[in-house]
Amino acid sequence: MKQIKIFHNNRCSKSRQALAIVNQLSNNVQVIDYMNQPVLKSELIQVLRYLEMSPQDLLRKNEADYKEHVKGKDLNDDQMIDLMLKYPKLIERPIVIFDGRAIVARPPEMVNAFIAS
Repeated sequence: MKQIKIFHNNRCSKSRQALAIVNQLSNNVQVIDYMNQPVLKSELIQVLRYLEMSPQDLLRKNEADYKEHVKGKDLNDDQMIDLMLKYPKLIERPIVIFDGRAIVARPPEMVNAFIAS
């Protein structure tokens, strides 16, 4: 089976649930601990392409970092991506990547149909 990647935050219950599902589906899993290991800008841009989302769509709008650094500001996509890299809590999670596609696995059970399709 092709590798499944998951952008994972261990402090998030939904992310832990999605990781458990991914691990049941495959033993070829790459866990990207984006909260503790910096992600390259090019990687995040590629994830956004796979998701077919804009940076604005991938932001967690209830985070304190959003309210402090994003809300009410006129930011372009590049500036939003830079903020997501600087403040990784801003990135919606969990993101599951498989076969050139990606989803935000909310609810985590979405992973089953996504990998099967």
